[in-house]
This record gives sequence, structure tokens and C-alpha cells, in this order.
Amino acid sequence: MRLIFKAFLILSWLSAALPAQAAPVPAAPKIAATGHLLMDYHSGAILAENNAGKRLEPASLTKIMTAYTVFKELEEGNISLNDQVLVSKKAWKTPGSRMFIEVGKQVSVDDLIHGMIIASGNDACVALAEHIAGNEEAFAALMNKHVLELGMENTHFTNATGLPDPNHYTTPEDILKVTRAVIREFPQFYPLYSIKEFTYNGITQKNRNRLLWRDPSVDGVKTGHTEAAGYCLVTSAKRENMRLLSVVMGTASDSARAKESQTLLNFGFRFYQTHRLFDGGETLKQLRVWKGEVDNLNLGLEEDLYVTIPRGSYNKLTARIHLKDSIMAPVPRGKVLGKVIIEHDGEIIKEVPLVALRGVREGGIIHNLVDSVLMIFQ
Repeated sequence: MRLIFKAFLILSWLSAALPAQAAPVPAAPKIAATGHLLMDYHSGAILAENNAGKRLEPASLTKIMTAYTVFKELEEGNISLNDQVLVSKKAWKTPGSRMFIEVGKQVSVDDLIHGMIIASGNDACVALAEHIAGNEEAFAALMNKHVLELGMENTHFTNATGLPDPNHYTTPEDILKVTRAVIREFPQFYPLYSIKEFTYNGITQKNRNRLLWRDPSVDGVKTGHTEAAGYCLVTSAKRENMRLLSVVMGTASDSARAKESQTLLNFGFRFYQTHRLFDGGETLKQLRVWKGEVDNLNLGLEEDLYVTIPRGSYNKLTARIHLKDSIMAPVPRGKVLGKVIIEHDGEIIKEVPLVALRGVREGGIIHNLVDSVLMIFQ
């Protein structure tokens, strides 16, 4: 209980340093889009949404998953940034936006990634897909493998570009799942999304994300447009220690997708604040383990714990721990032995598993006999 009390004192001390009165949070703004979603990156809290789970055509938002798949292949050592990719006739002829690679020429993976992200080149996407998987259809299968791993339950891709196909769809909710994964898993590549222009083959193209020029807190992510999908934009912005992700799909124009995205970001940053309450790996509680090589086991969280709440309402947060009654060795590292419950103004807003921070093996015969006797009295 001492550690829980300590955590409570930390929360109380921090709340005293913050404004005592929470600003009233108005209703989320009306957004002129078929579907939209505003989410805090760290906590995953949803701050505004409409049709967030509706299947929609993603257009070039698809390339967030295309990039994620390419980054995974780089991470696993299957390809390298210096690989030279021979441009096929199919890649060269792919319609839509392009980085202007030429059939029969060799282009580095690094240049193709820049062309895919900054210039939104469909030709670059197909060239990368063919280099990695042999053809675009096989690459789409890799994309859908990651779809399943990331829990994107209402998403299916048939190509690497986002060109229209009846079986090619995602949702605002799902596209933010892969966006969060790109930022979290590939911090070395994420800065590519903030680059404003790219020159290849003597042609300079500007990033289509207008907010990169208008809002210095914006550092990504991706635009998309087809006639059927409308104008789409996934945006990421960081102000102080808070990062927000927004997606608008199916707006009427290039200017509209930027305007509606800015509206969502301004709403989130103005009325909400994100706090890191506990660090992953930090000991929050010690638990008695029976018949183990040690008597006590440190419990904590696998990852940092964040919450997003209305600004000025930190003093309304409380944290408590719920534990299992009795624990017997052996205990593997990472075993869930309870949960941390976070409440805001009396309402549960988050429950996170409390896990063993190390493993405990069974104790010796004498130790086990002693614990057997102690358990009777316990």
C-alpha cells in the first residue's frame, strides 16, 4: 500500500501545480467530411469523431500502410535503402500522382521512399512493391498481414497506391492505427513526413499537406484524393508534450481538408491535455509470492500510462490498484496479476494490466514447506 499511497501523493502534488478549474469543454466541432476522427497519440483517447468505423475509400492514405510495410522490410533486413530498383513498365505507367521515374532505369529504395511519401508517387509505390514482393498483388498480401497484426478490423487493401477498387477500403479509426504504428515503431523514418518538397529527375514537387506551411506544430502525415474518395488528410501535430492525430475523409476540396483538419487540431489542443501518470517498468506495487525463490515480486506496467482529460481537471484524477488474491510460484515475467484503474471525476477512464516485472521460479523444498505452513495461518 505504501507505493500506491506514494503514487496518490504524486498525483495530488502535480494537481496542485495545475489550474484548479477546468475549462468547460464544448461540443466537438461539426466537420464537413464523410468521416473524421481526432485522437491523442499517446493515450489513444478519442476527442471527436463521426463515422470513425465506416468503411471508406482511402485514396493515397493507403500509402501510410505501404510505407509501414516498406519500413518493416527494412527493419527485417530484407531490403536496404541503397538497393537499386529496376523500374518496370507497369510502375512507370501507373496513373495518378507520380515522382517521374523512368522505365528501365534504376532508382534507389531511399529515393523511392521519398517519392512515395513527399510526392505521393504511385509509380514509386509500385516499384517498391515489385522490389519487395515480386508484384503488387503479393505486396498487398503483405499489407493485409500487417492489417491483421495492427487490429485494423475494417480494412482491406488490394494495391499499394490507393487507386479505386471495390475491395480496397479502410476507416478513419483503422487508418489512425497504422499512423500511430509508423510514429511509434519507426521514429527514424517518421521525419520524412514533414519534408515540404522533393526533387527527382530535375522535377521539384511540393508536399500536398498544406498544414505543413500553416501550422508549425504539424509534422505529417498524408493527403489523399480520388473522385470517389474525395479529399482526405491524416494530420499529426505536437504542441508541448501533447501529440494529436486527426483524419478527415471525403471532404469537398483541397482547402476544405486542410481547414477541417486545422479545426479538429485547434479544438483538441485548446480543451484537452495529456498527462503521463506512470512510467513503464516502474514498480507500483510489491506482491507476496508463495513458494517462490523470493518472497516479494515487483509489479508495474509494460508501457508508460497516459490519460487525456479536459484542461485544468487534473485534481479530479484518482488511481487505484486491484490485485489477485493469492499468487503461487512459478510466475513468468509479464504475467498479468492485477490492474491499475484510473478514474476522472468518479468515472473510470482507463484500466491497464499490472504485470510481473520479473519472473519468479519455484523455491526449494524447505522454503515451500515453510510457506505451506504460513499460508494456513494467512
